[in-house]
Amino acid sequence: MGELNKEVVDLVWKRPGSNGVSASLFRRWTQGLVFSETEHTALEQFEGGPCAVIAPIQVWTIRWPRQAHIFLDSTFRKSPDRHSAELPSLLLFIRVLYAALADEDLGFERFHSILQKRIVKSLSELREEVVSLYETWKGRCGVLFFLYSVILTKGIVNIRNEIEDTTEPLVDPVYGHGSQSLVNLLVTGHAVSNVWDGDRECSGMKLHGIHNQTSVGFLTLMESLRYCKVGAFLKSPKFPIWILGSETHLSVFFAKEMCLVAPESPSEQARRVFQTFDPEDNGFIPDSLLEEVMKALDLVSEPEYYVSLMKSKLDPEGLGIVLLAPFLLEFFPDQDTGIPDSFPVYHYNGLKQSNHNERVEYVQGTALVLGLEDPMVRTDDTPVKRCLQTKWPYIELLWNTDRSPSLN
Repeated sequence: MGELNKEVVDLVWKRPGSNGVSASLFRRWTQGLVFSETEHTALEQFEGGPCAVIAPIQVWTIRWPRQAHIFLDSTFRKSPDRHSAELPSLLLFIRVLYAALADEDLGFERFHSILQKRIVKSLSELREEVVSLYETWKGRCGVLFFLYSVILTKGIVNIRNEIEDTTEPLVDPVYGHGSQSLVNLLVTGHAVSNVWDGDRECSGMKLHGIHNQTSVGFLTLMESLRYCKVGAFLKSPKFPIWILGSETHLSVFFAKEMCLVAPESPSEQARRVFQTFDPEDNGFIPDSLLEEVMKALDLVSEPEYYVSLMKSKLDPEGLGIVLLAPFLLEFFPDQDTGIPDSFPVYHYNGLKQSNHNERVEYVQGTALVLGLEDPMVRTDDTPVKRCLQTKWPYIELLWNTDRSPSLN
């Protein structure tokens, strides 16, 4: 195995002290980029694991169904500087000796020993290379070719500098699940380990999050269980497409209503800023932070009078806290979000066994977004719904199929 290939393997698979990657786990990841026979823009996933790569590619085939290569362009435009979007000077492309791949069932070591690298210097050259190797992408290892290409283009050192815990590989060597760093790398171009907005300090350590509005979003069931808090940059992307995360799998939810991702309203901005001062998602801040929040939102923040007046008004019982809801009501009352009451929605799950009749197809439905919970409009409490409620708390879903789509 070449030195460069070893570095890629260590980054993706290796955890210190582990016994390597089992044959069964590696086999789950050796699949091509194959589209469903019944839904021609939907990628199929054969076994658990590679959804961390397949789902991010899927969101771009949804956005540009006839131009999936735009995903490559978008990903490879991410420069080594984590806050820049300039094109790197070189684009790296992984391929393998195709004859060897066709003639034998390659194991982990053999596969990585025969990988080849090709350097391309422009997006047009990259597109030509991608098209010329179309059958290779569809073949046994297309998912890994794509993943390794992204890693080498971004740069191994740059990725390690963004990952919070460099001892944790991008793919769990025991269970085969992709890490949050891997998902963030393919969605945002940055392999940060967290989903909140901006950076946070914890015990003297800087923990990196998401710094800009993303093109496509991410929501997770883990937030409904209060294990994490997804920030506004991932919850409110530029396009109405979201990767949905469960405990073990990634699927995709999307709509055609661009008003769902309209520019951030003043009240939405206020909620986001308020929550940066409430990192534990308690729904309140100490009243001592009110002045800082008001300054961050360019509200009148003269401390001697106005801030003191607002403290008294927002904390009439003198508890020393300011709640989010009264804060928004005071400064941003009756703001229309512009979201329609109902709109068509779609869900994608790449696993055949998770689809009706084991056919990978988009499941269509109608979303109802209510201002408050309405006991007269109550649908099943499913994982998909609980995941979406982290963005739309009072959403209800009416699917066109006999059963609700699966998050797993």
